Amino acid sequence: MNQTLRLRVNNEIPAYRTGLVAGLDVGTSKIVCVIGQAESGTLKILGSALRESGGLRAGTITSLDDAEGAIRECVAAAESMADARIHNVLIGVNCGQPVSVNSRAVMALDGALVGDHHLRALLAEGRSRCRLDGHEIIQSAPTAYMVDEARGVKDPSGMFCQRIGVAMHAVAVRPSALANLKLAVERCHLNVVGSLFGAYASGLSTLTDDEKQIGATVIDMGGGTTSIAVFLEGHLVHADVVPLGGVAVTSDIARTLAAPMSAAERTKTLYGAALGEMEGGTDLVTLAQMGEEGEDSMLRVPRSMLTRIIQARLEEIFGEVQNRLRASGFDVAAGRRLVLTGGACQLAGTRELVARSLNKQVRIGRPQAFPGLAAASAGPDYAAAIGLLMAGALLPPEVLNPEMSVEPASRKGESWFSRLTGRWL
Repeated sequence: MNQTLRLRVNNEIPAYRTGLVAGLDVGTSKIVCVIGQAESGTLKILGSALRESGGLRAGTITSLDDAEGAIRECVAAAESMADARIHNVLIGVNCGQPVSVNSRAVMALDGALVGDHHLRALLAEGRSRCRLDGHEIIQSAPTAYMVDEARGVKDPSGMFCQRIGVAMHAVAVRPSALANLKLAVERCHLNVVGSLFGAYASGLSTLTDDEKQIGATVIDMGGGTTSIAVFLEGHLVHADVVPLGGVAVTSDIARTLAAPMSAAERTKTLYGAALGEMEGGTDLVTLAQMGEEGEDSMLRVPRSMLTRIIQARLEEIFGEVQNRLRASGFDVAAGRRLVLTGGACQLAGTRELVARSLNKQVRIGRPQAFPGLAAASAGPDYAAAIGLLMAGALLPPEVLNPEMSVEPASRKGESWFSRLTGRWL
């Protein structure tokens, strides 16, 4: 069996950085760590692990000790499977109320030939304008170029023009929440080399090239947050987060039926559905009661009641998603394609409920397959971690960490512009 996978875009093999690459998705209910080996044109999964999270609420650290312990256990399991020790990781971020920041920069060239030094200066100016008071930029990238009156230019390098411009998109978060997340990771003796918005990472691993180009909305539904990423013309153009997720559904079941959280989660997973028969159902579901033991104390409720509880909360969550998309203007601009991913999207009927609530064509997003990736690690709950691994292997460091200075290309025949913008997988 061939143990390498060549990813091609426009018949080109992307220029991977070589060596170990690790992605770490720290969520409210789960932590996923994926380790891969990147070589020229290849990426192979060496190890992956999923563990129950701790010390987080709505994606934000609430207990450093609990979060550190859960991260350490997950990373150790992935390292054991990979038979390798990692020191650097790329993390996914859903905390700190992520928001989109847009900027534009223009430079007059008076008919000169566009060179690397012009692009460096232009993009540096664009990044300097990506600012939001009380926030920290976690990622930034150009979304469009303008050469004189021509828009939609992919690579202006080597073109004559009077004026060149760039539009930038960045994601900003509250700095204290991000600092606490990084601290929990660094206490596990890991170096955070970059951070990406979680739903953007999920989009990298689940979207097709056509979806990214024509327009698609990614909804990454986790335990504590539901993240939104809108892609258009090959780029991320909008980011947002609703601070509710699968844990809210479990809490509703536990509160309404007076059941322990563990029993509510198990019942939701085994018998829950987002849509179904609301009336006249004869199926009964049995739940333990808080503080009680024995079969006689078990509560038996119609399965339709469980469905009613789940549906009410999911309709609230996706109603808020629709409100935010409409307010941003991307509800229509990004088209009707919606990709639903994340661990909490796997409940039966969720896809149909989202399609009805948001009036879009919905599919479940699973990460693309790589050699070495176990079948158990190919579900929607691994989408963000696989996307982080892909980004760490492919995207330029300047995109992953906006504070890094940009250097010219060192390899003959590869322009600095190509390294900066990267190639879509």
